[in-house]
Amino acid sequence: MALIEVENLSKTYRGRSAPALDRVSLSIEAGESVGIIGPNGAGKTTLLSCLLGFLHPNEGRVTIDGLAPDDLSVRARTGYLPERLVFDRWMNGLEFLRFHHALANLPAAQREADCAAALERVGLAAAAGTQPIGRYSRGMLQRIGLAQALLGDPRFLFLDEPVSGVDPTGLLVFRKLLADLSQQGVTIVLNSHQLSEVERVCSRVVFVKQGRIEAVDTTHAGAAVARVLRVRLAASVAAPTPVRLAELAQGAGASYIEWVAPDARFAVTDDTGATRLLAALLAGSIAVIEAAPEQGRLERFFASEEAQSAGAPAPGHAPGHAPGHAPGPAPGGSHA
Repeated sequence: MALIEVENLSKTYRGRSAPALDRVSLSIEAGESVGIIGPNGAGKTTLLSCLLGFLHPNEGRVTIDGLAPDDLSVRARTGYLPERLVFDRWMNGLEFLRFHHALANLPAAQREADCAAALERVGLAAAAGTQPIGRYSRGMLQRIGLAQALLGDPRFLFLDEPVSGVDPTGLLVFRKLLADLSQQGVTIVLNSHQLSEVERVCSRVVFVKQGRIEAVDTTHAGAAVARVLRVRLAASVAAPTPVRLAELAQGAGASYIEWVAPDARFAVTDDTGATRLLAALLAGSIAVIEAAPEQGRLERFFASEEAQSAGAPAPGHAPGHAPGHAPGPAPGGSHA
C-alpha cells in the first residue's frame, strides 16, 4: 500500500457548479518527491489542502500512512509551507520559531539549539533571528517559513510555491535542502508554477487540469520528446558557416535551424539525439561552450493544453491514471 492514497476525491465549493476536484485518484510512495503542476484554477491548491486535512472532500477519501490527514499522529510528522505567508509580523525570527517549536510539543531543553540550527539550515544569518518578521523580504519569509516547517524533522513535507520571491542564492539553498531531505526518505509534495524547480527536485509530476489529473509521469520522461536545442559557441573563435553547422547536424541525425551569434539552434529528436549532435559538433572542432533546450521537459504538458485550446492536435504525453499539518496559526506556517 502506498504511503499517501487519494481515492475518487471530489470537492465542490458552495455557490459553484463546477467541481474544484472531480474524482481524483493518486498514490504516492514513501520517500517520493512529487510535483503538482497545472494552469491557474486547475485545483492544485484544493488538492493540497485536502492532503493536509484543511478541506474535507464531498466524496472520496485521503489517507496518509493508513490514517486520516488530520489525525494527530500524522500531523505530528507533517511539515507545511503555505503559499500565503501570513506570519505574526511583530515577532522576530527566533521568537516565531520558538513559538512553533512549543506548539509542536518538541523538547523545551532543545528549543534554543533547534531554532538556531533551523535558521542556519535555510541559510538565514543569525542576525535575522533578532529582526522583526515585519521587516523580512519575501525571500526571507520563504526561508523562515521553511525553517518552521522543518522543525522536528517531519516525514511528510507539503510545499505550496516554496521558491516564490526567492533570490538565486536562496534557490540553491532550497534545492540542496530538498535533495538532502529526499535522500533521507522524507516524502515531499510540491505545488509550484516554477517548472524548472519541479523538474530539479521531484522524481514524478502530476498534471492537474479542470479538477482532474490529466497525466502522471516521471520528470525524466521528457527525455524522449523532440525539442529545440540552443548551442552557444565561443565568441573568441571564428564562427562556423551555416553550411558547416547544417552538415554536422545532418550527420548526427539533427536539423540545423539558424545561427544568431553567439547561438546556433538545432532540432533534435530526444536527449540521445542531443548527445549525438554535441559530440558531432565537438568532433568537428566547433567551440561549444554551453547547450540547453529551449523548452523544459515539463512545459510539454502546457504546450498540449495550448494546442488543444487552439483546436490543434496535442503533442503526445504519457497519460496518468485519471481518474497534513499540526494545530497552529493558519494560514501562516504549520508544523507538528
